[in-house]
Amino acid sequence: MKFIVSSSYLLKQLQVLGSVINSSNTLPILDNFLFELNNNQLKVSASDLETTMSATLEIDSESTGGVAVPAKLLLETLKTFPEQPLTFTVEDNNTIEISSNSGKYALAYASGDEFPKAVTLEDPSSTIVPAHVLATAVSKTIFAAGNDDLRPVMSGVFFQFSTDGLTFVATDAHKLVKYARTDVKASQATDFIMPKKPLNILKGILSASDAEVKIEYNEANATFSFENYVLTCRLIDGKYPNYEAVIPKENPNKLMIDRVQFLSSVRRVAIFSNKTTHQIRLKIAGTELNISAEDIDYSNKAEERLTCDYQGDDMQIGFNSRFLTEMLNNLHSDEIMLEMSLPNRAGILTPVDGLEEGETVTMLVMPVMLNN
Repeated sequence: MKFIVSSSYLLKQLQVLGSVINSSNTLPILDNFLFELNNNQLKVSASDLETTMSATLEIDSESTGGVAVPAKLLLETLKTFPEQPLTFTVEDNNTIEISSNSGKYALAYASGDEFPKAVTLEDPSSTIVPAHVLATAVSKTIFAAGNDDLRPVMSGVFFQFSTDGLTFVATDAHKLVKYARTDVKASQATDFIMPKKPLNILKGILSASDAEVKIEYNEANATFSFENYVLTCRLIDGKYPNYEAVIPKENPNKLMIDRVQFLSSVRRVAIFSNKTTHQIRLKIAGTELNISAEDIDYSNKAEERLTCDYQGDDMQIGFNSRFLTEMLNNLHSDEIMLEMSLPNRAGILTPVDGLEEGETVTMLVMPVMLNN
């Protein structure tokens, strides 16, 4: 078994696949890349049992076969090469030899048969989504997903597909983000919960791609196919909470403000807030927004005044500044609207401008109780 491949092309593909591999695996075989050679096509796979990803590379070869190659060693070696052709030869003494312009390197390999096989989906449903839409949906929602092992359904992103459009939701019970598109539709209604790890991998590759992503799914698994990549992952089992029920419908108090100005103020004032609660207070009256924070233990306090466009009753409401900062960072509009009903009901953040047609983003942040 022998093939020739460009060093930088191979490195670029392997770095993407390498993000699947865990730093500590229970099965030693998972520390390897699986190389499957079929004449001038090389399929490279990486897996952590939950997620498996493969890339098909065009190479120069006339042989077939499969071996598992140590991932870390191979990546570290490839990073040091300038662009050049590399020749990989599988020798009889259980080593794979790499020949470059300047030298030869031998790595011990394992049998390709030991590598876990990727799941094939029986009778899946499928939807096609443009790469940039999926990348945006993931980056807008994933930060709001929880990390609580006791509530695994909330540690992923909820995909809800229908004939009217696509909706992506993430929440950790303190904050919630709903990203919806009406310009991309599915052939039938379905929903599933995607874990964070494969989504982070996808987000990284898709943001620079203009491909179409084919998403296939059944009860237990989902597969994302685009360009020369295929990613298959196990879905999170369980029922997603009814998120529509927590989004307040009647919000008579509406505040419009410049996003960057608001974000800068919140960041500055938050430095003076209590280090465990991160609580900041918004006091709105007329066209004035007063943002303040206080850490009584250390006698630290800060207060800023901003002008805003406000319609509604004068009110005071408390928020966790970290949640507010994360949300404002994830919106890319010039102006945002904060809608509120009562100081103990969730506030809703939406961008006023900068959205594509058919795109809506709704962010919900739970208030914290103010001790007056």
